[in-house]
Amino acid sequence: MKTLTEKDYDEAAKILGCKKSVIKAVADIESAGSGFLEDGKPVILFEGHVFYRNTAGKFYKSHPNICFPKWDRSKYETGPTKEIRGQKEWLDFFEAAKLDEPAAIQSCSWGKFQILGENYSVCGFDSPLEFAQSMFRSEGEQLKAFINFVKFNHYDVFLKKLDFTSFAKMYNGPGYAKNKYDEKIKAAYLKYEKEGG
Repeated sequence: MKTLTEKDYDEAAKILGCKKSVIKAVADIESAGSGFLEDGKPVILFEGHVFYRNTAGKFYKSHPNICFPKWDRSKYETGPTKEIRGQKEWLDFFEAAKLDEPAAIQSCSWGKFQILGENYSVCGFDSPLEFAQSMFRSEGEQLKAFINFVKFNHYDVFLKKLDFTSFAKMYNGPGYAKNKYDEKIKAAYLKYEKEGG
């Protein structure tokens, strides 16, 4: 089964030493609660500036729509639904994968917890392809990658303390405050706590 269960969240919370409401909150904010699109492909966000970094910019002139030196909001789909946005991201990925598949995989944020493919090794995988294949299998696999990533980087300390600001800064990057990422996670956490975890 692809979808996470309460048991999955309970086990993850034990491993990370935090409340399961925190893990649910991160998933909510990262992927609107689902690790997959309706067609069965995992949710991804293709990052053209990361693809630029992973390919030393060699496709910048020929493919400036998917390979550019700095983060650019205008490059992202702003369609009305998750499905429309999701399909645009996959089209960008497929275009990039034709040029350099390992770099394309590493240049996407994947699944329910939107982990950047560059982190495949710290998530417990031997190659970008192995990481991507795992992201296709289930939300359970996506959760395992999240656990490994968080523990490797010691972000579990912030989750235990409910330090949403520090977690947001490290997990989401320097733009977290502008996006109110920490506030969104806290609000989602409080919602789940009110519902009983």
